[in-house]
Amino acid sequence: MRRIKQQLPTDESLAILKRMTSGVLALSGDDDYPYALPISYVYFDNKIFFHCAASGHKIDAIKRNEKVSFCVIEKDEIIPDDFTTHFRSVIVFGKAHIIEDDADRMKAIKILCDKYSPDREEGFKKEIEKGFNRVCMVELNIEHITGKEALELTKKDMDKCDIKP
Repeated sequence: MRRIKQQLPTDESLAILKRMTSGVLALSGDDDYPYALPISYVYFDNKIFFHCAASGHKIDAIKRNEKVSFCVIEKDEIIPDDFTTHFRSVIVFGKAHIIEDDADRMKAIKILCDKYSPDREEGFKKEIEKGFNRVCMVELNIEHITGKEALELTKKDMDKCDIKP
């Protein structure tokens, strides 16, 4: 990271991944063009899980090249008078693979459902009975993570703690 003063500590980057609900997955697409798409996800145990259709461009790209990046934006506030943006974001790099084992797939689906539909066990069971065989789950194993925020936010954090840059 070039602007080290703006780098978020790893624990704060992980907290952002836990809090947020959507991000942009970047893959190596057809003819070496980047392919980036928004997805809903869950962060758990240094991994990101998401579901998708069992076939399609995303799955083809993952099968071709497991190396991916994933970006989450927590804050994006335009400050027109200052000609700047107050931002906070996290980028992870890692390798994605399709979860083949049914028990592992079920565990990943449950983790995802616990985030988006907590305390809905009965509905979860009905959905699983209806469509478990059609759900494709992908696991992204995080190898590297960086978080960054606007310098103005960094300064505010330091002022709160009476820390001088």
